Amino acid sequence: MTFHDRADAGRVLAQRLRHLKGRDVVVLGLPRGGVPVAVEIAAALSAPLDVIVVRKLAHPLQPELAIGALGEGGARVLNPEVLRAERIGADELACIQRDAQTELDRQVARLRHGRLAVRLAGRVAVIVDDGVATGSTAQAACLIARAQGAAHVVLAVPVASSRALAGLAGVADEVVCVDTPEWFYAVGEWYDDFTPTTDEEVLMLLDRAAAREFHDHRPHPKRRFLGSSTASIRLSL
Repeated sequence: MTFHDRADAGRVLAQRLRHLKGRDVVVLGLPRGGVPVAVEIAAALSAPLDVIVVRKLAHPLQPELAIGALGEGGARVLNPEVLRAERIGADELACIQRDAQTELDRQVARLRHGRLAVRLAGRVAVIVDDGVATGSTAQAACLIARAQGAAHVVLAVPVASSRALAGLAGVADEVVCVDTPEWFYAVGEWYDDFTPTTDEEVLMLLDRAAAREFHDHRPHPKRRFLGSSTASIRLSL
């Protein structure tokens, strides 16, 4: 099936997530395109909305090969098998991580503007994107959410490659997808309107969601500063 736009996809996807209503849920949109989808899900579940900012640690000579990922607050996941196979030592890894951290910090600064992150520890983290083609970013996001203490990780997407989705089953407790077309080339082909989402739109949507939470008179979501302490786990990417 095709979706009119990301908001339409979010409303359809929200129907598949109704079983989470009433649980201690945080909805996390992957910037940028996942956020308009996540807005609709957060509203349907009466849950707080946030972004999950991740940066893949890419092999220096094979950018498509992930050796790990970084998240906010020093969260890090590594793929020890790739590190061994590619003979990437501590010094080279530190250099790769330093460059990735710089880009991560820039993206966080653009998207947060001093906003605190919603606490994930012990909660259900619903990670949302507008679609999955290769799965590397979604996979990294699931692992980072786990490293930040999420008790249950749900990956929710409107459309995905069946091959990529199969690879994500091992990093999420639950994978929810509306459609897995037999022939899949790109996420955008399943949307009538796939206009790129801007940082400004992400900020606007986060502000609107925060205002909705306030006017709903629900308890303010527990937020925390993401400091510099490192939470590092070694899992397969």
